[in-house]
Amino acid sequence: MSTNISNDLVWQITPFWKHSDSSSFFGTGRQNAFLVNRNSGGGSQFSRDPLNLLNKHSFKYAGYSNNKAIGVQGTENGVVVITKKPSNPQQPAQNLVTVTYGPSSSNRKIFKGVADKTAKNGYRADLREEAVARVSAVRRSQLPKKDAPAKKLRGVQARKAAEESE
Repeated sequence: MSTNISNDLVWQITPFWKHSDSSSFFGTGRQNAFLVNRNSGGGSQFSRDPLNLLNKHSFKYAGYSNNKAIGVQGTENGVVVITKKPSNPQQPAQNLVTVTYGPSSSNRKIFKGVADKTAKNGYRADLREEAVARVSAVRRSQLPKKDAPAKKLRGVQARKAAEESE
């Protein structure tokens, strides 16, 4: 058979049950333990899968159905990067590799570590960018909150306060 057809087209032509990756997602597409349905916002579907970078219920980001998946979770002060190895799918608990970055690790070091771990192990480039973005969002959420500045009186109230202080 000729190989002039792109892989995306082959995925669309052949039935989904003939693909090893997609059979687990499409078999559980409407119902699984990670699925969260929301009626607001046009009936959005989210995912609680720890290996789902965008928490979006779709085959592209589903960690349980793809052979190679990346997850980023925030801890008390640091970040945990979880990767899934495709080596032994019969034992899913042993296929997870976790790398923990503490609060003293610089953001650049974490970004470089995530990018290297995904690039050198053959993960998809679009997941790499989204993993770095997720690490950035987690680190930003861990920053201490700034105190709100004192409210400055303006107009008539400011004049009254100035007269009373004199």
